Amino acid sequence: MFEITTQSVALPDGREITIETGKLARQADGSVVVRLGDCMILATVVSSKEAKEGVDFLPLSVDYQEKFASAGRIPGSFQRREGRLGDHEILISRLVDRALRPIFPDNYHADTQVMITLISADPEVQPDALAALAASSALAVSDIPFNGPISEVRVAKIDGEYRINPKTTDIERATIDLIVAATEKDICMVEGEMNECSEAEVVEAIKAAHEAIKVQCQAQKELEAKVGKTEKREYNHETHDEELRAAVRAACYDKIYAVAAQQNPSKKGRAQSFRAVRDEYLASFPEDAVVNVGLVKTYFHDLEWEAARRLVLDERTRLDGRQLDQIRPISAEAGYLPGPHGSALFTRGETQSLTTCTLGTKLDEQIVDQAMHQGYSKFLLHYNFPGFSTGEVKPNRGAGRREIGHGNLAHRSLKKVLPTGDENPYTIRIVSDILESNGSSSMATVCAGTMALMDAGIKIKAPVAGIAMGLIQDTEPGSDKYAVLSDILGDEDHLGDMDFKVTGTENGIVACQMDLKVDGLSYEVLAQALDQARRGRLHILGEMKKGIDTVRPDLKPHAPRAIVIKIDTNQIGAVIGPGGKVVQDIQKDSGAVVNIDEHDNAGWVSIFATNQQSMDRAVSRVKGIVAIPEVGETYVGKVKTIQPFGAFVEFMPGKDGLLHISEIKWERLETMDGVLQVGEEVTVKLIDVDKKTGKYRLSRKVLLPKPENKN
Repeated sequence: MFEITTQSVALPDGREITIETGKLARQADGSVVVRLGDCMILATVVSSKEAKEGVDFLPLSVDYQEKFASAGRIPGSFQRREGRLGDHEILISRLVDRALRPIFPDNYHADTQVMITLISADPEVQPDALAALAASSALAVSDIPFNGPISEVRVAKIDGEYRINPKTTDIERATIDLIVAATEKDICMVEGEMNECSEAEVVEAIKAAHEAIKVQCQAQKELEAKVGKTEKREYNHETHDEELRAAVRAACYDKIYAVAAQQNPSKKGRAQSFRAVRDEYLASFPEDAVVNVGLVKTYFHDLEWEAARRLVLDERTRLDGRQLDQIRPISAEAGYLPGPHGSALFTRGETQSLTTCTLGTKLDEQIVDQAMHQGYSKFLLHYNFPGFSTGEVKPNRGAGRREIGHGNLAHRSLKKVLPTGDENPYTIRIVSDILESNGSSSMATVCAGTMALMDAGIKIKAPVAGIAMGLIQDTEPGSDKYAVLSDILGDEDHLGDMDFKVTGTENGIVACQMDLKVDGLSYEVLAQALDQARRGRLHILGEMKKGIDTVRPDLKPHAPRAIVIKIDTNQIGAVIGPGGKVVQDIQKDSGAVVNIDEHDNAGWVSIFATNQQSMDRAVSRVKGIVAIPEVGETYVGKVKTIQPFGAFVEFMPGKDGLLHISEIKWERLETMDGVLQVGEEVTVKLIDVDKKTGKYRLSRKVLLPKPENKN
């Protein structure tokens, strides 16, 4: 019989999170259920007892999935079952992965799988803020080696206050929305968005999050002690040859440092120079010597890492010769492609994005069908990273987790400056194709995406630029040396201790993403990195203005024009017509696309057309339907039917009025025979509207000259 163990942790607002183990998934190495309100998350972790031969990294997989049944829904897919993880689930999986991965021991290489499942949903609880807590708790109650615990929380600035894991309905008012991950001592991951906030506000938000995380980490330690899993399994996944390590250092370090100090701006050039040193060393062994080439390469890589870091820390210069805060050369060109509705080519150093902007109608909106979210999305951003961008052969099998994550950061950044509501009737799709990559292609996507939007004529609130910041801290005992790097290279991302991407306008930050690989990042260093990022961002915005400084005054000739007409809700049916007959006829007659929506207690008719003639015809038809007849106005109508007492005339689209026999001529008519014909056009004046029935009375004779003998 298994014993059920629980631990509770309080949120600052008094709500309580419970962590339970011993009831579900008991054959996993570790499993817990985390609950807040009606939200319940099951997290399991399993790790192989031994590492596979030749593996020198941690094969960790993290999968987060939302069961539709958790929200009382059946999936809308053809199979009516959960399929591959959606982008939303992949993004949450990445949030957890990026927080957990650096906390495992460096020499632990066994296959490890973390599975996190939403098994019960609460509309007022966002599960992404609980997923990492659940995963870390599952590790805590297992015997898997782990240098945690860690936890993640959402921190949002709402009504001027920082709130931890706020309710869903409150998040809509947030000016800052961050997910922060940390151990009890240090921050290890940050991601989120904000409304052009200051650097100081971001730091304060992270501090508030960390205080809540400390409480959750302590709760996990108490749970671990209750379960009795403080002792972790023994393992030995690495074999080293210290004599060989020393020999590689003695023979190669000075040469490696010399290559680093050459300050070659070419990534390929540096790689070839480093490889030449390594190959020279391997060639120095006698042909009959037994050499562990794998270990040589490992130790050589370690020396590359050390030499590049020492170059930065000791000489305050970088692999490509730049100063610590210097941005690589930038080339920005808008309107590079004639076919798309908007385009831009943005090149920064050896990183290049070719980005397009396409304007569509409401029919192009993306359907959102998630367990907890349903609806439509009218802003899409897709990021592509082909193998040739880094000179590699890579099969083209669709977007991976990296592409989805990088695209999401750019999406978050650009959506903050898009016009909203009726100012933007379009469905917008941004596509960033990375043609070259050597550091922060996601930030190049933000820059190119901004320029493509401006080239397409979308009236954004302000241009957005992005920059990736790095950090190198001295690992020597007692040393307080560190260097904050602006616009990091791919090599600097790999060898550094931080990757901190910041996007914003001239007025403030709109999104950020930070991953730390080192313990002990002080808030003073964080503040310096943010300030240095601000200066770099302003420089990049200045370079972007050389490519396009204002939004194009008009759309491209082949882009769909849009006009939005506001109508009363009781007029929506008249525009649509029975079975959609009227709106379909308008589209067929004009060639325009007409969409009708209802919100904010009004009807909104969006008309899209690629030429002015189509637009004018569709607008005229819609306005004719929704126009309110005015007594005393003159109209050209068409006779619809003839009765003995007069004729019914359609004087406006969908509006018929009675032209009585006495109102046709000044002379008295005894009969309608031969007076008017069905289909005949006749000019009439609206002389009355019955207040009770709403029926219209028309007159033709008042528009004719009055005979002299008539009083």
